[in-house]
Parts: sequence; C-alpha cells; structure tokens
Amino acid sequence: MRYAVGPAAALALSAAAAPAAGPSIPFADTEDATLSEIEVGDGDSHPIVSFDLRNGDYARGALDDDDAGLGRVPLHIAIGGVLVLHRRGSEATAFLIGQSSNGVHAPRSGERAAPRAWYESNTLVGLAWRPAAGLSTAATYTIKTSPNGVAPTTHEASLTALYAADDALGRLKPKLAVTRRTRGAGGLYTIAGIAPSLPLSAEENGLTLTLPVTMGIGWGGFYAAGSGSRSFGSGGLSLSQPVRLGGAKATVQAELLALVRDDRLRRLDRPHGTTATLVPYATLSFTVAW
Repeated sequence: MRYAVGPAAALALSAAAAPAAGPSIPFADTEDATLSEIEVGDGDSHPIVSFDLRNGDYARGALDDDDAGLGRVPLHIAIGGVLVLHRRGSEATAFLIGQSSNGVHAPRSGERAAPRAWYESNTLVGLAWRPAAGLSTAATYTIKTSPNGVAPTTHEASLTALYAADDALGRLKPKLAVTRRTRGAGGLYTIAGIAPSLPLSAEENGLTLTLPVTMGIGWGGFYAAGSGSRSFGSGGLSLSQPVRLGGAKATVQAELLALVRDDRLRRLDRPHGTTATLVPYATLSFTVAW
C-alpha cells in the first residue's frame, strides 16, 4: 500500500522531529493483498488514514482502470484500521484488519456515469495472526468496485505472509500472497517479493532507503477471461521518513519502480494504457496511524 502528499508538504513534514519507535501491526494492501508492518501507538484499536498520488494506476503490473498520463494523475484516499483480538503476554498475536481505498482522477470523455471522477473503490477485511516471532500471516477478502462503471466488480480471497526479523532472512523482509478470484474473470494469482532496507541516518527514526523487488504471475485467465498465464516483475527504490504529527505515527514515502511485463501482459493495456514492456511508476505517499 502507498500514500501521498505534495512535494512541498512532504519536505516540511520530513524536517520535523521523528517520534520514538513503537509497536507495529500487520496491514494488508487492497490491491494485491501483500502485508506490511505499520508503526502504531499503544492500545488495541488503531485507526489508519492514508493518501497516495501516482503517475498512473497499475496493479500487478497491469493497467488498473487508469492510464499513466500525467493529466489524469490518480489520487487514492484510504481509511481503515486494525483491532487487536488476542495477546500473548504484552505481544499482540491476532488482529482484525479492514480498509477502504478509493481512487479519483480526471475522467476520460468515455467515463460519463456519475460520479465520473471516482473510478475505484476497494474494500478489504481480514484476520491476521503472528504464529512466530517476526512472522505475520493473514486471510483476507477484498471486493473491488468501480463507482463510475469503468470496470466490473470483482471479489478476491487471499492468503498472505510476511517475515521481518533481525536475522539474515528477516532483513530481506520476504513476502508472499496467493489470491483466488471468486467473482470476475477467475483464475489464481501469486506474488512474491523482498524489500531490504538501509537506514540513511544515525537517528533511530531517520530517513530509510528500501529496495523493493517483486514478481507476480496470474494463472488461468486471472488478468482477463481467456488470457492464460501472464507475469511481471518490478524493482526500484523508496525513501521513507517518520514524522511527528501530534500523538500519531506518520510516515512520508517517495517510491520509484520499474515495471517489466511479459509480451502477453503488456498487450492487455490497450486501448487506454501504454503497451510498453518497461513502465516507470512513481508514488508520493503519506500515512497516519494511531
């Protein structure tokens, strides 16, 4: 999941003093169901609000209802949260997670159904748990709709995992998700990736560089009915900075990825998206958690 503010606001927030490190919780992305860790405050209820601004909208390497034209830069606004369901001593081990992510953009002439600018609404619910130190797993269900009618409604059921610990494997932060589409074109989707990070400051909560690498495969017509199996890979870098925002935990992030699609996948972006094999994908993001 990604969140965004304008560059001037991001620079101003990054200059603020960072808060002290706190507990983290697992949280799932509504686009591909992968897990991440979000730093939160104390307690059992954690609201999360996020924003992201992109140069287009791509999910799993394919056009996701919005081409990459700068004149239609999509803004996503997400509201969600995590409720701790069980603890082992002071350690939270089971969670209820939920999120609604909504995308708006400058509509095309063909997008005539109201509300024209609101092209995407993804709603996810799930149960997450930590069976071992550093390991987070979850089962999620996501309903994806298009309020302006540009895309059909789909439902997805996913199993997902993330390992982040202070050992050789955990420092790579490997993640995996398997998704079955229960309504829509059908098919199965698998995604795996790593995201090793490097602190760029001696401060405990200073600027961090992350190098995410991901590979995904859609099997049996997952991307489109009759499309067979198609794949993509992505790699790049992101810079993230924790910031002070009252009593909340906030993070500003800038990310630049290169998406590499196979020949069969890139052709699916016709007629509104690019059919290039290599697609640059930039995101500015901002998230606040309590």
